[in-house]
Amino acid sequence: MKKILLLAALFLGFGAANAQVTVEGSKFSDNWSLTLKGGVVSPFQGYSVIPHSRGVFGVELKKQITPIFGLALDYSATVNTSSWNVRKGGVKSSNVFDASNLVLEGVTNLNNLFAGYKGSPRLFEIETVLGAGWAHYYFPVHQGQDENALTAKAGLNLNFNLGEAKAWTIGVKPAVVWNLSEPSKQSSNSFNANLANLELTVGVTYHFKNSNGTHSFKIADLSNQGEIDALNARINALRGELADTKRALDECNNRPAQVKEVVKEVEVVKEVAKKSEVPETIITFDQGKSVISKAQYPNVQRVATYLKSHKDAKVTILGYASPEGSKEINEKLSKARANAVKDMLINTYKISADRISADGQGVGDVFEEPDWNRVSICTIEK
Repeated sequence: MKKILLLAALFLGFGAANAQVTVEGSKFSDNWSLTLKGGVVSPFQGYSVIPHSRGVFGVELKKQITPIFGLALDYSATVNTSSWNVRKGGVKSSNVFDASNLVLEGVTNLNNLFAGYKGSPRLFEIETVLGAGWAHYYFPVHQGQDENALTAKAGLNLNFNLGEAKAWTIGVKPAVVWNLSEPSKQSSNSFNANLANLELTVGVTYHFKNSNGTHSFKIADLSNQGEIDALNARINALRGELADTKRALDECNNRPAQVKEVVKEVEVVKEVAKKSEVPETIITFDQGKSVISKAQYPNVQRVATYLKSHKDAKVTILGYASPEGSKEINEKLSKARANAVKDMLINTYKISADRISADGQGVGDVFEEPDWNRVSICTIEK
């Protein structure tokens, strides 16, 4: 028996876990309903059903706490008949009702428990009802004082939800009600079938309108556009930050290559500087001339700039001539060309004369083309 109960509890727990939905928050005044019902009640066991049946009427006030669970306060009264209780002699009292019962019920919607709540009541739903209450029995004076008793109730609600708004419900309500207080010679068990009544009633229920504008629970819309926009803005901002971080990371990853390129460029500059560290500058002259033309000024300035930057350096200037003319003239011309460069360094760029050596070499053979040998060649000496 214990294993069966454990399995049933696990089964119900599994169903409840699968049926959970998020509904909008409701006020205490929401999800109330009122039921008017009527039907018949008869002994559950020990007596023939139809001869001992009598009418029962009632009213039920219910608060649905969740789409699955609800609480109800059920008041019912049975019509007085002469055959009400053969154990008491079947004497009819002067009251219209011979018994009343007030029960606090716990109601479970099986459809929503196992299939989930879909946002509106289904056309047909089944509810289980379990409750405990207090009954009062009315007796004629010669039979003794009225009696009170604790009662228990178990039953089903077979509900048909009507209308587009599902504001109305017609329910068929079979139930068993036990008298837990009356002693029994047949059994010591409180839930004795001989002390129970079988009820079959039909009820009409009106579900009051809720603050959400419906007559039932409303599934919550968890999407808030403002929150969505804020989240999207945050996501876009994070994407921008991610892109900036990626660019910074790429820059960091590229720095070794950039450093290598810079080092390479520096090496090239150093190599160029090294090559030009001891420049050999050529100043060309027109045929038969020893005057430096303006086109050759940059070459002379190059030598002067180096000498100013390197105070310990000296320069040797050798003048040459092309083979035209006599040997004597070419020797004088080559020397004049060397001295022309020397004089410009001294007079124009203020280079000390003791750092300059100038001499003529006559006809030059520096270049294969004879005309190209009309030059002064400046060689720096450290």
